[in-house]
Order: sequence, then structure tokens, then C-alpha cells
Amino acid sequence: MKNRQELTQSRCWVVKVGSSLLTNDGRGLDEGLIGAWAAQIAALRASGIELVLVSSGAVAEGVKRLGWTRRPNALHELQAAAAVGQMGLVQTYETCFQRHGIRTAQILLTHDDLADRQRYLNARSTLRTLLALGVVPVVNENDTVAVEEIRFGDNDTLGALVTNLIEAELLVLLTDQPGMYECDPRKNPGAPLISEARAGDPQLEQMAGAGGVGSLGRGGMLTKVRAAARAARSGAATVIAYGREANILQRIAKGEEVGTLLLPGQEALAARKQWLAGQLQVRGHLVLDAGAVRVLREAGRSLLPVGVVAVEGSFGRGDVVACVGEDGVEVARGLVNYSAEDARKIMRQPSDKIEELLGYVDEPELMHRDNLVLT
Repeated sequence: MKNRQELTQSRCWVVKVGSSLLTNDGRGLDEGLIGAWAAQIAALRASGIELVLVSSGAVAEGVKRLGWTRRPNALHELQAAAAVGQMGLVQTYETCFQRHGIRTAQILLTHDDLADRQRYLNARSTLRTLLALGVVPVVNENDTVAVEEIRFGDNDTLGALVTNLIEAELLVLLTDQPGMYECDPRKNPGAPLISEARAGDPQLEQMAGAGGVGSLGRGGMLTKVRAAARAARSGAATVIAYGREANILQRIAKGEEVGTLLLPGQEALAARKQWLAGQLQVRGHLVLDAGAVRVLREAGRSLLPVGVVAVEGSFGRGDVVACVGEDGVEVARGLVNYSAEDARKIMRQPSDKIEELLGYVDEPELMHRDNLVLT
């Protein structure tokens, strides 16, 4: 996708809505606004656009229903709030979409669901089947069971990963701001709105700053910028727009200049490498010498044991491991062919010595280029 006019040709979207919008800044689910989005989504579907909705709001709604004055910090309380709030959230979506004769489906995910290749493929198959059946899937993080090690961190990231998962052409992040500004408009009222930029541009992260995380949600502008970069891995564009603006989704579909459009700056990764790039946690690190870093970056070759100078962490064969230079900067990540224990025995050694050192040889590479993605 190269410009706004090409948005008019997109036929598969992921739309993410945040807690502050859904719950009217914590005062309870805004059923009028949710109903307006449902009407817009119904119109988009009638025009031939398939759409997955990624929704925050369960914890925020639970906090309101339980009569708490602020979002708790304790994990068990957050999980309890999510369990209570999810009931109201699902009921509201179901009611609003039923008015348009549209069925909805609830999909709750944790990072583990997308980190495991088989479960990842199962999730993709389920979502694609639901879309083919004319159902609007409503996706949320499974906050009732998620712990820090398996959570996405925010639903902007989840939206981007779902975009990669179903290979959608557009990710729409509906927020309480008209888009992204060059600097914080709360501190600089005259800050210019960014109409269009390239996803992954390092300057965007600098402009986004600390992200301005609110009291109800976990996201901010920084998470949206990073989500756009993730979505771009599958060739998707991202629009950050004001969720309360009338007919905002229709205006985006018409190619109107609303919000901030972040365009993919490179060719889409192959599906398997999208999955690898989407892994939020790694099991360990392989520290590479300068020659190995250069080979990975410039020649696109596999990682051999001879280029590894240190092995960090505890991992097994087939785990996702990060490759870093001696300066600590991540170069790539991928599926490792040997455990950490065996990798320590063969590091700095040529591949023809693997059998002598280990008593067996599975692969001549520590990480094959087909199972490795540059980061």
C-alpha cells in the first residue's frame, strides 16, 4: 500500500478500540459509541470488507462494575476485574451487532497462543473461518489468566499481531486523539498533526515519547507506533484516528485524509518469518562476533557455531532465541537447532567438529536462515 487512495481497495481490516473510548474514560461502557461503530462495521461488511475487532475494555469495565475508584495493580485483582468486565463487554457487542443481523464471536488470546506454531495456525484458521461465515470476531487478551510472562503488554500490539495472523491489509487504531502529533499536544497546543509517515521510522518513536499511558489502559502513542511497525511486516498499513469522530471508519475507507497514516516501508515478510518476528519473548541469547553479524545482515546466510562467542540463558532445540552483537544490540531471532548446553560446547567451532564435540550432529547450522528473521 502506497497512499490513502489505495485504502479504498483494501478488503481485510483489523480495528482496535481502546479502554478510554469504550468506557467513556471509566464511566462505564459507552453503548452509544459502540453502537455507532457496529453500524459502521456493518456498512463496511456490506461493501465487501472483512473485519476483525480487537477490543480493550474488560478490565476497565470490571473496575467500574466492582465499584473500584482506580485500576488495581495486584495481578489477581486485575484478573478478577477482567472476568467481571468481559461479561458486560461481550453482551454489549452482541446486542449492538444483532441490530444489523451480524453474529459475533469472542476470541481470547495470550502470547503463548501465538508463540506456539501449531496454536498460531489454529488461531488463524479459526479467524479465517469466522470471517468466511460472515461473523465479526471480537478479540481480546485473555486477562483472566495472563501473567507478565505471557501477556502482549497492550492491545495495540495484539492488534498488530492479529493483522499479521490473518494477513489483513489495514490496521485501524481508534484512540482518543485525532492522530499522532510531532510532539505532545497537551504540552504544545500548536503541535502539528502528522498526516502520513513510514511505519518503522525511528523518528516516530522519538516523537511518541513515553506514550502517555492512561489510568485505564496500558497503551499510548508509543505502543501505536510500534504496533504499526509490526503490522508493516505483513505489508499492512496503519491508521491512527479519533474514535469518536462521526463515520470515522467510512471516511478511512473512502481514502479521506483523517488521522495519521503509517505506510509499510518494505516488502512483506513471508508468513513463517512474520510469526518469528512477532515473538515477544525469547528463551535466550547468542552473542555473535562482528563477522557473524555482518554475514546475517548483509549476506542473508545461516548462523554457524563458529560465529558465536557466548551463549546466554537456558533453552532447548526449537526455542526462539535472539542473536545479538557484542555491543548487546539485537540483530536477529529465530529457531535454534541445539540446546543451550550443546550450543556452549560447539560455539567458536567449525561445523565439521559438531559430531566430534557432541557425539551427534543434527544440523550444520545453529540457526538456519529459513528459521531466522532480521530484527
